[in-house]
Amino acid sequence: MAAGETQLYAKVSNKLKGRSTPSLLDSLLGMGFPAHTVLKALAATGRKTVEEASDWLHCHCNDPSLDDPIPQEYALFLCPTGSLLEKLQEFWRESKRQCTKNRAHEVFPHITLCDFFTCEDQKVECLYEALKRAGDRILGSFPSVVPLVLHSSVSYLGFFVNDSPADVIREFAATFATEASVLADCTVKPCTKQLHLTLAHKFYPHHQRTLEQLARAIHPGHSCQWTAALYSRDMRFVHYQTLKALFQYKPQNERTSSRTVSAAARVRLGISHRTGCRGFLPENYTERASECDTWVKHRTYTFSLAVDLNSRKDGAAGSKRNGEFHPPQTSRSLSSVQALQATIVRKSVLVVRHGERVDQIFGKSWLQQCSTPDGKYYRPDLNFPCSLPRRSNGIKDFENDPPLSSCGIFQSRMAGMFEDHSVVWGKCLVTGSLGRLGKP
Repeated sequence: MAAGETQLYAKVSNKLKGRSTPSLLDSLLGMGFPAHTVLKALAATGRKTVEEASDWLHCHCNDPSLDDPIPQEYALFLCPTGSLLEKLQEFWRESKRQCTKNRAHEVFPHITLCDFFTCEDQKVECLYEALKRAGDRILGSFPSVVPLVLHSSVSYLGFFVNDSPADVIREFAATFATEASVLADCTVKPCTKQLHLTLAHKFYPHHQRTLEQLARAIHPGHSCQWTAALYSRDMRFVHYQTLKALFQYKPQNERTSSRTVSAAARVRLGISHRTGCRGFLPENYTERASECDTWVKHRTYTFSLAVDLNSRKDGAAGSKRNGEFHPPQTSRSLSSVQALQATIVRKSVLVVRHGERVDQIFGKSWLQQCSTPDGKYYRPDLNFPCSLPRRSNGIKDFENDPPLSSCGIFQSRMAGMFEDHSVVWGKCLVTGSLGRLGKP
């Protein structure tokens, strides 16, 4: 293990001493995986089991972005359970059947508690502790019944949360933001506006009456335990179209696969969510997927005094199956681990073209945001680049020549890939079982 990786692992182990994550780290590092890729795998799989993280590493062994220092984005939602959730899911199905799909169908029923934010991979465990502390602090004052009031407009239909229960929920969101800032060094923006549970959004005006009739069948008084759920998503693919593979696709020839299929169907250049690899695929092998299909649930906190504190602490997301506890599995053949190691350590030199600049995201004052009083560069946000090249006049030389953001660096690579192929009509993120994508 390299010296830098050893220092990183020691730093993470000291911070998380006494918790479950070091055992996951120990097991994966013992297999020979580099520390930074282990942390990325744990963050991408919700830090559940060694087996899931190990499978992720094996699937992503040829992922060209495996070493990119781009963290996951996280968000906290308040989700209903029980009979209320069943009624909401029934509304989801009927509204989609009778009025076609709208924006609300992209995500599960929820109340948004904060905007998406970034967190370094080695500090994700601290977010779980922040969720537990915030929940424990608000548990005694959390309302036993959250009153929901139906609100309808030309392009929106949903339930509003009003009065004192809304204040308690906002206090919980603010407490989580404070704890996340202290424990995980994250900048979390809690929701301060009208709390709402969206039923339909951006639908056709002539569907409004039908949607209202379906919504009136939902009685907010249905029994419900509210659960705060922490989810993550890959920030690189936020603006990509997400498709779900319906069939296995094996190209006859890797270099001519796009030409083979293009005569029969429209061809897309996609990135596999399962492997991180890119390639051509026929569009008629896929269908549109929901936005949240690629999200990962990390931990939950249920607001009920009857719930066992140990199970509430981390939500046990994925750690229990069929009511029985299954310890992490670590068995991997030595040959497969060594082969993966050899693949991971490969280095490539990439020439990128263009992408998102920091001034486009952080505004004209970006330079002031990342400058110390003595004129040195520091990284105030994870979307800023890790470092800047040295210039004769220091950081001031970048005032009229802004660098790329972390996402911009990734986009540059993708732009070069997409623009080199004139047969491509769009870009997408592919989920599901697709087999091997045809390489351009």
